[in-house]
Amino acid sequence: MTAPRPQRRVFIKSYGCQMNVYDSERMADVLAPLGYALSESPDTADLVVLNTCHIREKATEKVYSELGRIKAIKRERAAAGERMIIAVAGCVAQAEGAEIMRRQPAVDFVVGPQSYHRLPELIARAHRGVDELLAADFTPHEKFDALPSARGATGVTAFLSVQEGCDKFCTFCVVPYTRGAEYSRPSDAIEAEARTLTRGGVREITLLGQNVNAYQNDRGGGLAALIRRLAAIPGLARIRYTTSHPRDMDDALIAAHGEVSALMPYLHLPVQSGSDRILRAMNRGHTAESYLRLIERVRAARPDIALSGDFIVGFPGEREADFAATLALIREVSYAGAFSFKYSRRPGTPAAAMASRVDEAEKDERLVRLQALLEDQRRAFNAATVGRSAPVLFEKRGRHPGQIIGRSPYLQAVHCAGPDSLIGQIESIAITAASHNSLAGERRVMETA
Repeated sequence: MTAPRPQRRVFIKSYGCQMNVYDSERMADVLAPLGYALSESPDTADLVVLNTCHIREKATEKVYSELGRIKAIKRERAAAGERMIIAVAGCVAQAEGAEIMRRQPAVDFVVGPQSYHRLPELIARAHRGVDELLAADFTPHEKFDALPSARGATGVTAFLSVQEGCDKFCTFCVVPYTRGAEYSRPSDAIEAEARTLTRGGVREITLLGQNVNAYQNDRGGGLAALIRRLAAIPGLARIRYTTSHPRDMDDALIAAHGEVSALMPYLHLPVQSGSDRILRAMNRGHTAESYLRLIERVRAARPDIALSGDFIVGFPGEREADFAATLALIREVSYAGAFSFKYSRRPGTPAAAMASRVDEAEKDERLVRLQALLEDQRRAFNAATVGRSAPVLFEKRGRHPGQIIGRSPYLQAVHCAGPDSLIGQIESIAITAASHNSLAGERRVMETA
C-alpha cells in the first residue's frame, strides 16, 4: 500500500476589480483536479498566483513589490530542497507579460485574463523547464468553454461573470487592450452556473462585466432578459450587477429595476466627470446632462434606488471650472457610495499622449475636496436608515461572540446580535445606529400569543 501523495497548496492573491475576484475563484476550480488546495499564505504554497490589475500605476508597482517578497520565499524554499512556482495572471500579465519575465526572473510563467484555463498546461511546462511560458490570447469563449462546469459555493454571496471586454475605448482606460472586445457568455451556461451556486447555498449573485449592461443575450434581449431569467431560479433571493456604462443603460434594464423584486435597488453607474469638455476628451460618449436625465428615469422606475459612481480628478486639461462641474453633478445626484481616483497615466492609452497635464499637488487638493463631498453624502445616506427597518441577508459571523454580519439591499454592512443559524437567511432588522463603515441593528422579537 502506497502512502497518499501530500496535497499541494496554491496561494492566489487578487488585485483590483470584482472580475479578478471571480477569476481567482475559477482558477482555484481549474487547479483543484490537480490536487491544489488553497493556502492562506505564500509561505506554505507550492504555487503562487498574483492576479493583477492594470487600471492604475500604483497597482502595477504593488505587484512588482509583492514579487520581490515572494522571490525571497522561493529562494528559502529552494535552499530547503522544495520547489515553488510563481505565476502572474490578470491584466498586468496581459499588458506587460514580456516585461514581467525580464524584470523579475523568479516568475515561472505569465497568463492573461482570457487564458487562465491553460494553467494546468503552463504548470506542467514550468516543471519541465519548457519555453513559451507566456499565455495572453484574447479567447474568452475558449476560456469559459474550458472551465469546470462544477463550481463550489464558498458563502451565501457569489460573483458570476457574464460579460468581458470593452468596445468603448475611453481614452484613459486599458481594459480594451487587456481584456479585449466585448464578449457575452451564453445564457444557458450562466443559468447553469447560477443554479449550481444556488444549490450550494448562495442566496445573492452579483453579475460581473467590464460593461455588464452591454451583455447581449444569445436568446434575444440584453441584461434585463438575463436578470429576469435568473430571478426565476428557486432559492436565489438577490441579484446585483456591476460595472455599468451609461451608454448601455436601456429601457428594458431600467424597467427591470422597478419590476424584478430580486434585483437590488443599488446601481453602480460611473460618470467619471461632470464636465462635458472633459467627458469628450475621455471619449465617454455621453454628457453630464444626458447622465442626469438617465438617473431621473432610473429613479422614476425605482424611487428608492441608491446610486454609486466612479470619478477621476486631474484628467489632462481639467480646469477648476471642469472640476466645479463635477462637484455640481455630485450634489445633484447625491451618491450612497463612490470610488474616486487621481488620473493615472497608462502607457498605450490615448490620454497618455495628451498635453496640459494637471499638477500633482492640484490633483491631490481636488481629490481631497471631492472625497469630502462624497463622504458627506455617504454618511447622510447611512444616517437616514437609522430608525427604519431593512431586510438583511446575513453572510457570516462577526468579530464579537454572538454577532453576525449581513448586507442591506443597499450593500450596507449590518452588525446584529443573533445565532449562526441566521447565516444565509434574510430577516427584517431595525437599524439603530450608523457608524463610519457600517450599520448596527436589532432583530425584531416576534410576539407570541
